Amino acid sequence: MTDIKAQIKEFRIGEKIRGQRQQRRLTLQELSELTGLSKPLLSQIENEQVVPPLATLLKISRGLKVDIHFFFEDEGNRQRLVLTRGDDLRPDLQRQAVNAENRPYTYHSLAHGMRQKHMEPFLVEVKNSTWDDKLFFRHEGEEEFLYVLEGEIDLHYGNEIHRVKSGDSVYYDSSEPHGLVSVGDQKARIVAVLYSK
Repeated sequence: MTDIKAQIKEFRIGEKIRGQRQQRRLTLQELSELTGLSKPLLSQIENEQVVPPLATLLKISRGLKVDIHFFFEDEGNRQRLVLTRGDDLRPDLQRQAVNAENRPYTYHSLAHGMRQKHMEPFLVEVKNSTWDDKLFFRHEGEEEFLYVLEGEIDLHYGNEIHRVKSGDSVYYDSSEPHGLVSVGDQKARIVAVLYSK
């Protein structure tokens, strides 16, 4: 099992959040009010004790008025093309979504390093788990595209449940509450692309 704290340090998500918050002269309490996230959770994220899931990062990015890609770009990188080799998706590059509720997925950025992009592509590995309404997310101003590479997922979208199998894809407006779990005998692997309008 990979050392999650080492992953956090590599991606510097907490450092980037603290830097943006301080640049905007916001207290943790003010950022909490802007995002709807608790002050203790924000403190844990900034201190690199917790890696936030994508939905939490989206709330923070809106509160800080930065695009989601800000958390995945290399500040010194001015590339116009990023080629990510399959061999580069080592476990130590995995961003594991962990928080108090322990989200059932891990994700790899497929284009970290590219700056100022509207799309953020990920390879997502989804563990088999039972659906819980705590897995619902919503984020305004975003659209998502999912393509299932392996396994099957149940996509919960509002009051609907869609079984999405290997080879299937789905595109949806992220402002509607949504979430997913892997079903069947194996964990699912999907390509997910988040688009900021």
